[in-house]
Amino acid sequence: MHKKEIYTAGKELREAEKVLILIHGRGGIAKEFLLLANSLNTPEFAILAPQATDFTWYPNSFLAPAAQNEPAYSSALKVLEELIDDIKETGIASENIYFAGFSQGACLSLEFVTRNAQRFGGVAAFTGGLIGDKINTENYTGDFNGTPIFIGSGDPDAHVPVERVKESAEILRDMNAKVEIEIYKNRPHTISEDELRLANQFVFN
Repeated sequence: MHKKEIYTAGKELREAEKVLILIHGRGGIAKEFLLLANSLNTPEFAILAPQATDFTWYPNSFLAPAAQNEPAYSSALKVLEELIDDIKETGIASENIYFAGFSQGACLSLEFVTRNAQRFGGVAAFTGGLIGDKINTENYTGDFNGTPIFIGSGDPDAHVPVERVKESAEILRDMNAKVEIEIYKNRPHTISEDELRLANQFVFN
């Protein structure tokens, strides 16, 4: 399904102490999404950006029943699982692995880390929430152990309801993440300068 196609920037993985995984949105291009790192406090990081096959991680809305997004959905999670394994093989621990994603990529980021909760470096989810027509907490295990997670979103947003953002945040908090949410009235479906500022302040400080 999804091929493991990873674009890189920043430090070489084997020379870096920290890693940022950037996950693009629907229709996105990983090589271009690498540029987001220029706006984050990550100058000493290795930056890795996986590319979704056909430019989308799963075909339907993140609010569709999970079965309607298969097999792409499971394949996308598998790409991230293999990428984390590759990173850890270089000696980098999970507490030095960070995630940032936009829209579909933000949803995938949150879903992956919550299915594999542990002390990560941090997560910046720019317009996203946990995936599914309803949230199935049986999918989520582990303890975030204080992982900082920032979620920014618009109200209203064409793709991500504010209710799902808030519901997701509560689950993350229940799993011991430190969650910061910022909701922007009538903000377009984009990443704002203020979101980048807050992500730097809360996650990449």
